Amino acid sequence: MPSRRTVLAATMGVTASLAAGTPAHAYDHADDPELRSLISRMPLEEKVGQLFVMRVYGHSATAPDQADIDANLSELGVRTAAELIAKYRVGGIIYFSWAHNTRDPHQIADLSNGIQKASLSQPRGLPVLIATDQEHGIVCRIGKPATLFPGAMAIGAGGSRTDARTVGRISGAELRAMGVNQGYSPDADVNVNPANPIIGVRSFGADPDAVAGLVAAEVAGYQDSRVAATAKHFPGHGDTAVDSHTGFPVITHSRELWGKLDAVPFRAAVRAGIDAIMTAHIKVPALDDSGDPATLSHPIVTGVLRGELGYDGVVVTDSLGMAGVRQKYGDERVPVLALKAGVDQLLDPPSLDIAWNAVLKAVRGGELTEARLDESVLRVLRLKARLGLFEEPYVTRAVVDLVVGGAGHLAAADRIAERTTTLLVNSAGLLPLSRRTHGNVLVVGADPASPSGTTGPPTGVLAAALRELGFTATVLSTGAAPSAETVAKAVAAARAADAVVVATYNVTAADPQKTLVEQLVATGRPVVAVAVRNPYDVAQLPGVPAYLASYSWTDVELRAAARVIAGQVSPRGKLPVAVRRADDPAQVLYPAGHGLSY
Repeated sequence: MPSRRTVLAATMGVTASLAAGTPAHAYDHADDPELRSLISRMPLEEKVGQLFVMRVYGHSATAPDQADIDANLSELGVRTAAELIAKYRVGGIIYFSWAHNTRDPHQIADLSNGIQKASLSQPRGLPVLIATDQEHGIVCRIGKPATLFPGAMAIGAGGSRTDARTVGRISGAELRAMGVNQGYSPDADVNVNPANPIIGVRSFGADPDAVAGLVAAEVAGYQDSRVAATAKHFPGHGDTAVDSHTGFPVITHSRELWGKLDAVPFRAAVRAGIDAIMTAHIKVPALDDSGDPATLSHPIVTGVLRGELGYDGVVVTDSLGMAGVRQKYGDERVPVLALKAGVDQLLDPPSLDIAWNAVLKAVRGGELTEARLDESVLRVLRLKARLGLFEEPYVTRAVVDLVVGGAGHLAAADRIAERTTTLLVNSAGLLPLSRRTHGNVLVVGADPASPSGTTGPPTGVLAAALRELGFTATVLSTGAAPSAETVAKAVAAARAADAVVVATYNVTAADPQKTLVEQLVATGRPVVAVAVRNPYDVAQLPGVPAYLASYSWTDVELRAAARVIAGQVSPRGKLPVAVRRADDPAQVLYPAGHGLSY
């Protein structure tokens, strides 16, 4: 592996002024002369490559499994990450669990080192921005034994900026130890639409000022650990009923409402010196009436984000494979239009060969100037310099062992989770459950696939946690759409139990989960429901005597919910969104700020 001296030499002039640990504000341009000199020596093809952040299959940069080699050949035309870098000189790589990049911390560190070595061995030896979606909660690419925290809406329920900063700091330290230097977090969307299918609990909540404070705190935490934070999804994805992965959402907010609602957390992120902002594939007519998605909108990216908000850091697109950015234009036009809009990084296009050549052709044909590319390359290199990657691109297994999943980190996650669990209903003081009177507990309910790296299934995690607390707990997984036969089996089991704990998952008016819970309540046995994703479930089930919101079904949140049920800790969370009545959505059932305790 190249030595520190070799790495420095490879940069051909990027000097110790860019050293790791050198304090620099997000928009400090003191390093520009060295970086501009470096850019002046880069051929056009290399500049184009630096603007792409790509997926690649495999646990190793040079020796992935054969199935991953086959996937890379099919989708990317190369066998390995090292070949991808050599062919396209990509400036960034994004890790996914489904791409087999994230088996365990040592493997992740080795993969990161292999990627850096492959890039640094090329002429001009540029380090790579290695990114992943480590939002925590329901979106997390790197799981156990790394520390997993409650997600954004849970942190919103806790309401502590100190906790938000701790999440960023610890998560950032663990990512950095594994060679991941950019986190696509925090989510800065203000979730005001209960039907939002893609944001929901990924948002801190519905109050823009509260969201802004938590966004700024988490940004500070990540950047304390020398990991680039990335606020998303600009100009605000919180009021959609369409998933931009599969459709093209439209935000109908007026310019005034956008400024008072959606813009507030992004302004806070900019003031906090955030390193990167991710665009959304949404249409916002009040900001741009052309019908273009925000990712491809010059009025939005350059006019609003850079002009009005004064942001001069890196702008990265959301994935260019999503339907929201592909419906109006073909895959050849999308990357060119994104760059014309003012974007710097092009994330994961469906075909890198098509996208890379389209940008190259646009510059050679005069549609894009090389000077325009230089602006974005400079921002990308500034970020790499601020992160210390020119000086310190590699990580060690010893640091992984010291940092990742440490006892102090895991304890912090448990304590934070305890401050987020929200008690919505507690009729007749049912909770906390007593082991003396309700020692035999039946745990039933939905078992959605566990987020990356958690134990799961949720009913099993809840039951195991209750057993550790002295209860006898039996599990009957009923799923998210229980059949009449399954409901009958659960009802029969409930009659033999002292109490029932049921996990609910996005309950709707005609949902079989609703039938299950109603029939469990009808047995006369005490029923405790836990909404393991959206807190809005409680509106569909008004007869439940006790209802908790955990905001996710990751282990750390479910264990905290079990401790609340058992009375080991008192619930402290407060709803960060309003829950409206199911039969009359104009009426608020539980306002933001609602939360009971013992």
